[in-house]
Amino acid sequence: MSCQDTPARQHSQSTSPTSTAVQGEPFKEAAADGFVLGGFTWRQALPDIQRPAVIINAATSVRCRHYSRFAAYLFGNGFDVITYDYRGIGESRPDSLKGLQASWTDWGALDFEAMLKRAQREFPGQPIDVVGHSFGGCAAGLGESGQVIRRLVTVGAQFAYWRDYAPEQRWRMFGKWHLLMPLMTRICGYFPGKRLGWLEDTPAGVVRDWSTPTARYERRPSGRALMKKAGSLPFANVRAQTLAISISDDPYGTIAAIERLLACFSNAPKTHLRIEPQDIGEQQVGHFAFFRSAYQATLWPIALTWLHTGALAPDTPGRTVPRS
Repeated sequence: MSCQDTPARQHSQSTSPTSTAVQGEPFKEAAADGFVLGGFTWRQALPDIQRPAVIINAATSVRCRHYSRFAAYLFGNGFDVITYDYRGIGESRPDSLKGLQASWTDWGALDFEAMLKRAQREFPGQPIDVVGHSFGGCAAGLGESGQVIRRLVTVGAQFAYWRDYAPEQRWRMFGKWHLLMPLMTRICGYFPGKRLGWLEDTPAGVVRDWSTPTARYERRPSGRALMKKAGSLPFANVRAQTLAISISDDPYGTIAAIERLLACFSNAPKTHLRIEPQDIGEQQVGHFAFFRSAYQATLWPIALTWLHTGALAPDTPGRTVPRS
C-alpha cells in the first residue's frame, strides 16, 4: 500500500427522498488559530430568536456529509443546522496531512469552538443545541464557550478507552486501533485510513490521542497539553440538558464507555438511553448507522423530541440507565 498523501475526492452532497429535499449552503470559517474549516449551513428563510440552531459534531474521521440527511431532517422540522469537518477531514482537508498539527483537543477546543462562535454570529439570540456522534460528543465538552449550549444529544459518544470496548471484540479492536493504526501513522506521517477502507485519512495527532491506552481524557497527549495550558478541561462549562443515546450492539459505545464520558460533564443534567436493536425491530444497528435515513422513523425522532423538549417521549424505545 502506498503512503502517497492525496486529498480525498469531493463528492456531491445528496439528500434522502424521505428527508427534506434541500442541500446545505457551503461555508468557510477560520478557527482562532487561523485554520480554515469547511462546512454547510441549513438556514430557514426568516430569522426567529425562538428557533434553535443545531451544530452536528462528527465522529472521528467521518466526513460531515455523512450527517447531511439527518441535518435536512432537523431543518425540515424547524431548526437551523450547521455541519462541518474537523481540520484534516473532508471539507477541511489541506493539500497534505503530513506535518499537520491536529489533535482531538484541537478538534474540540478550536474547531468546535469556532462553530459555537459562528452559530452565535449567524443566528444571534437563538438557542444553540448540539448533536455529537462518537468523539463528537466529547468535542462538545472541549469548547470554551460550552455554557451557551442549551441541549445536547450524543450518540455512541466516548473517547476510545480500550478496556471499555465490547469484550467479545476488545482484542481485535485493540490490535486494529491501538497497534496497527499508530504503526501505519508512524510509517506514513498520517493514518491512510481511506486506502485501508477504515474511515478517512487522519492526522497523526488524532491517532496519538485515540491510541493512547488511558482511561482519563486529561491523560491523552493533547489532553495533557490543554491541562498544562489552561489548568483544567472545559467540560464543566457545559450545563446543557444532555441525552446520551447508546446502542447495545455498538462495540465502542458500551455502558462503561458512555458513562465514562458523561462523568466529564459534571455540571450537566444527564440521561442515558440504552437501546437494543430489537426495540426498533432490527437485528443490528452498531456504531455508525444511527444517522442513516433508514432510521428516520425509529431513531431520529428520539433526538428530535429531546431537542424540542429536553425530555423523552413516553413511547421512546429502550431503557434509561440508572445514574450512579
